[in-house]
Amino acid sequence: MIVALLLTCFFLVLLHHYIVHFGRKGRLIDRIPGPMSFPIIGNINGWRNSPEEMWRIFRDSARTYYPIMKIWLFAIPNVFISHPDDIEKILNSTKHMVKGYQYNLLQSWLGDGLLISTGMKWQKRRKILTPAFHFSILKQFVEVLIEEGNRAAKSFSDTEESVINDLQLFTSYHTLNAICETSMGTSLQSGPFQQKYRQTVYDMGKIFYNRLFKPWFLNDTIFSFTSLSSAHKEYLNILHSFTSKIIAERKRYHEQTGGQYLKYFENDTENEEATGSKIKKRRMAMLDILIAESRNSGLTDLDIREEVDTFVFEGHDTVAIAICFNLLLLAEHKDIQDRVRKEISDVMQENDGKLNMNALQNLSYLEMCLKESMRMYPSVPIISRVCTEDVKLQSYLVPESTTVQLLIYDLHHNAKIWPNPEVFNPDRFLPENIKTRHSYSYLPFSAGPRNCIGQRFAILEMKALIAPLVHNFHLEPIDYLKDVSLKVDFVLRTTRSIRMKVIPIKHT
Repeated sequence: MIVALLLTCFFLVLLHHYIVHFGRKGRLIDRIPGPMSFPIIGNINGWRNSPEEMWRIFRDSARTYYPIMKIWLFAIPNVFISHPDDIEKILNSTKHMVKGYQYNLLQSWLGDGLLISTGMKWQKRRKILTPAFHFSILKQFVEVLIEEGNRAAKSFSDTEESVINDLQLFTSYHTLNAICETSMGTSLQSGPFQQKYRQTVYDMGKIFYNRLFKPWFLNDTIFSFTSLSSAHKEYLNILHSFTSKIIAERKRYHEQTGGQYLKYFENDTENEEATGSKIKKRRMAMLDILIAESRNSGLTDLDIREEVDTFVFEGHDTVAIAICFNLLLLAEHKDIQDRVRKEISDVMQENDGKLNMNALQNLSYLEMCLKESMRMYPSVPIISRVCTEDVKLQSYLVPESTTVQLLIYDLHHNAKIWPNPEVFNPDRFLPENIKTRHSYSYLPFSAGPRNCIGQRFAILEMKALIAPLVHNFHLEPIDYLKDVSLKVDFVLRTTRSIRMKVIPIKHT
């Protein structure tokens, strides 16, 4: 009886394999080159490797099968592309805007926020949130960013050299402060609940990695994403409770002030209310735009929480990684660091020794350095989309419902587009060099209809956090990037902590 049952199961599995690979979709996919796959399991055996080894395998495979390759995860095909023409065909279309299955893992925290949502819901949310990144609003957010940058610089001694033992943790600390202030209008500087929230945000990244890449979670990751550990549920409760508490407090504040500050984003002042009580106007945040919109569009508190959680997730980790690699590259290239420092000093002298919105916008060489560091180390090394219809790429037809993985890291290291791609050269982003390149050859913030809504905010945040450090300290490497390995993850990460030295500059 047991033998017969096993034979039946084996026959059904073989039948399914035959249907998958010899149907129209399977035949089209199997025409695409790629590493040898095994019957039934496909290329799933590669997931038994370490994150570091997986990173190396992906890079080697991308070079071997450039510009396109396929990988089977059991019966699920994945097509990987890295040519700018093919990437443009996917990202510039309104037909392929659904995110890949990996993003479903984030749904337990972010719900159907802007990162994950699709269709009319995504269009509506994008329209609502676009005003949050208008110049006049960004100008107020910049005040928060500059304060956080100054706070980061003041965390070191101004008389003795200091060592940052984990540069990514250091940058994450300050970008999380900045995004919570600008998205929720709340500070994480003190209070046990705030500190618990901070640690939970950090820990969630580890959970995401484990569920996405560890072999014993693979089934859940690919097929359902529904099985949550008790620790995951506890973390989600902390994150959602914190955001919900902030939303409730902000709504009460606007009720007390008659909603007047939902229309005007002004500097902090004290205002005499009709009741005679004094209520200090709080600094406005992205949350306030959502609260204002909820009065007209019917956004619920859950809808608001989804978007606030999405901003926190997207706005702190990716920016922290970009700042981390930029600081390391500046530390390793003293001549470029000195040029950046001179530009910062000159711009600050023109603005009474301070940084402001105008000063940050005038840091053009620092921006070139940021762009070059994001070319070499893009915070999001891979973007995933689902084809909602057949799409003809350069050489192959990719069938409908196939997940296409866009290899941003490999695109940015293509020697045909970027000569000597491992060399840090900010001059690649001089205007005369930019205009000669393919418009889809550089994608640190994605591109097309679903490009990053907060990219201008991110650039300003990076400048605001880096400028005070470079202005007040010489940066020197302890660990060199050539000796540091990268690993597969949602965002670009190193396999170990990276250290850097900061030496005070005595300004006259």
